[in-house]
Formats: sequence, C-alpha cells, structure tokens
Amino acid sequence: MDILLDPTVWASFITLVVLEIVLGIDNLILISILSDKLPEHRRKMARKLGLMIALVTRILLLSVIFILAGLTTPLFTAFGNDFSWREIILMIGGLFLLAKGTTEIHHKIEGDDEAAGVTPKYSSLSLVIGQIVLMDIVFSFDSVLTAVGVAEHIGVMIAAIIVAVLFMVIAVNWVSDFIARHPTVKVLALSYMLLIGLALIGEGFHFEIPKGYLYFAMAFSFGVEAINMVVRNKEKKKSK
Repeated sequence: MDILLDPTVWASFITLVVLEIVLGIDNLILISILSDKLPEHRRKMARKLGLMIALVTRILLLSVIFILAGLTTPLFTAFGNDFSWREIILMIGGLFLLAKGTTEIHHKIEGDDEAAGVTPKYSSLSLVIGQIVLMDIVFSFDSVLTAVGVAEHIGVMIAAIIVAVLFMVIAVNWVSDFIARHPTVKVLALSYMLLIGLALIGEGFHFEIPKGYLYFAMAFSFGVEAINMVVRNKEKKKSK
C-alpha cells in the first residue's frame, strides 16, 4: 500500500507508460501493414490478437528477466564484434522487415493488387499472426529493457505495459484505417519499415542509431506528408 502513496513510483509509472507508447508506435504501424494482407473481415481481429500477443510476450519477458539477461551472453565473435542471441534475433527481425517492406513497396508501385479484373491475393490468418509474433518478440526487447531501466518494481512495469498496450488496442484500427485511406501514407509507413529494419540490423552489429534520430526522421517525414495532404485537399475543393 505504501508503494501507491510513493510519488516516485507514480512518476516512474507515468514516464514508463509514455515511453512504452512511443516505443510501440513502430510496432503499431507494422501490425497495421501486416494485417492489411488479410480479408477485411479478419483484419480487426488480427490487429487486436497481435497486440494481445505483444502484451503477453512483454509480461513473460519481465517475469523471466534473468533469461533475457542470459540472451546477451556472447556466442561467437566475428568482424571484431561479439554476437549473442539478442543480436541474432535483432538481425533476423531487421532482415524480415527489409524483405517485407521491399516486397510491399514493389506491389504498391507495380499495382499488382489493384489490377483490373484480378482477385486480390490474401494471406492466411496463421501466417500473418506468425509474422506479428516474430515482430512482437523483436520489439519486446526494447520495451522490456526500457521498463527495467525506468522502474524498480515489477508490478509498476507490468501495469505500465498493460496501459500502453490498451492504448494501442484503442488506436490500432484508427491508424490502420488512416493508412489504408491514404496510399502515400502507406508508402511512408513502408519506408518506416525499411528504416526500422536497417536500424535493427545495425544494432545487431553493435552500430546503434539513437532512437531519437529515428523518431525525429519519422515525425518530420509525416509532418511533410501531412502538409501535402492539406494542400491536395484544398486543390480538390477548388477544382469542384
């Protein structure tokens, strides 16, 4: 009960909730893009299921934090760097994002899904959920390590992660619908996928790009696109 009256605990809880939401934005975008490969009636279920899996993954990693620490033990040395399971998982996740982002951009540019008279090709629910699980594991590292670094009590960490994931559950359908309605925003989101994938590979090779740089680049490019959207809407109104 004393913990609930401690202002430092509340300060760490609020700080951690904000950080978890910020760290979850890229995960939210990726879930939106991956679920878009499903038939429309299954997309909302896949998004929420994906976020629930993300919640379970983070709580499990917090519960076995000693195992997570063991994943940083070097397995071998190459190119002058030590590589552990953590680096291997990050690189696998990064390569997946690069491959997925490149493929999706190719489909978008070539118009494979929009060709007249062609029935859209949908992925299976199990395949999409499997891809989301892979991404949840990769992004859970940042989330859990941030939680451990900010808060001292595991109850505070779990509560903050639950609140952050609930926020993402509320926001995921809006984000997904917004991306689907604006093709240029979808290409921008796919570009984020490439950027995050490259950053994960770099981190796997011990070349860490500060997260602030990544989020600034994403925010700046989205700001420019938002201005373009406003300009396009004004031009459409003038032409009517």
